[in-house]
Amino acid sequence: METTRHFTATVYIVNDGAAALHYHPKLGIHIPPGGHVDRDELPHEAGLRETREETGLEPTLLDDTEPVGAPAGRTLPTPREQLLYDIDTDGEDVFHQHVDHIYFATVPSREIDPAPGEAGADAWDWYDRDDLQESHVDADTRALALRAIEAAEES
Repeated sequence: METTRHFTATVYIVNDGAAALHYHPKLGIHIPPGGHVDRDELPHEAGLRETREETGLEPTLLDDTEPVGAPAGRTLPTPREQLLYDIDTDGEDVFHQHVDHIYFATVPSREIDPAPGEAGADAWDWYDRDDLQESHVDADTRALALRAIEAAEES
């Protein structure tokens, strides 16, 4: 049995000490912006594009990747995490997985204005540290959002 794997990118966006998450009805959880990497994109480009489409905000990637100086190549932003998600499984076999590249970014405001066809602005909430600790947000999303807030404050 072959497992199909798709590359995805997720960006935790931060403004003034809070991270934006939206409710995803199909998954039944709150998540940051993100989606599939298109054939002509690099993972960080896909994450930035998805963020612009889903929020209408212009993200600035928090990237402290040191360039290697390769004469025939260029250094790409290093994801903060890479996670493997089982998407389609029958309990024994896994048929479809997402290889998710997780990035952190800042945005200039909290004025969410999604592109047509995206979840509306009312699906989004801004979570500061206290909100995250007291919320129903999944533990992994909470931990990454807290790390993104910290990274934004240190940048």
